[in-house]
Amino acid sequence: QVQLVESGGGLVQPGGSLRLSCAASGVTLSSYVVSWYRQAPGKERDLVAYITTTDTYYADDVKGRFTIYKDNPKNALYLQMNSLEPEDTAVYNCRAFRSRNFGRVDDYWGQGTQVTVSS
Repeated sequence: QVQLVESGGGLVQPGGSLRLSCAASGVTLSSYVVSWYRQAPGKERDLVAYITTTDTYYADDVKGRFTIYKDNPKNALYLQMNSLEPEDTAVYNCRAFRSRNFGRVDDYWGQGTQVTVSS
């Protein structure tokens, strides 16, 4: 069974850092577009960053502060978050997505980890 399990969230002060991890089982992340999303209470779920074999993307409000990267031998995805701001407070989810022949789509989500940035 496919599982994506996030960890590394917590409470940090503004300006602090966290590293989020997404451990995958039942799926090989190197075959997927993998990404981080976040959702604050009462707000839409927004794309934070994604990485493919050739491209990396960051939302404008995290560019320069966050880094997305994979460790393929560990089959894991990470999000290094620096210079955290209160506006970064949200539940963060990892996602693995791919489209295949004949319209087949594989789309997997983790259950999320809470990040709270507050003094």
